[in-house]
Amino acid sequence: MDDHLPDDAELTALFTAYAEGFDDFDAESIADCFAFPSTIWQSGKGHVFQDRDEILENVEALLAVFEREEIVHSSFEILDVAQEGAGAFVVLEWRQEREDGEAALEFTCRYALVRSEADPAWRIALAVND
Repeated sequence: MDDHLPDDAELTALFTAYAEGFDDFDAESIADCFAFPSTIWQSGKGHVFQDRDEILENVEALLAVFEREEIVHSSFEILDVAQEGAGAFVVLEWRQEREDGEAALEFTCRYALVRSEADPAWRIALAVND
C-alpha cells in the first residue's frame, strides 16, 4: 500500500480490510465491504448484487480462482480520490501476488463508495475493473 493517505483515512481502512479479506480467504469480511444493492462491472458486463448472499456466492467463486492461481497477497495504491459528503470515487491500482512475490494479476479498478448516518463506514456501491 502507498504511504499516501487520502483526506479520509477511513477510505484507506475500507480497502485495507478488503485486501486483507482476500489475503485471508475470508468471504464474510469481503462482503462486509459492500453496500447493497451493489454492482461489479468487469469483462464488459455488469452484475448487480441485491444482497449479501448474492455477493457471497460471487466472492466464494473468486476466492476459488485465487486458490487455483495461488494468489496469497493483495496490495493497492490509491491513485485518485474525489470525496464529497456521503459519496466518494476512488481509483486504485491493484497487485495480487503468489507466495514467491510474482504478480499474478495487476489491474486498475474504479470504485463508487457510499456511507450514511445509519452506517458511517464507507461501503462499495460500484466497482469497475479495467
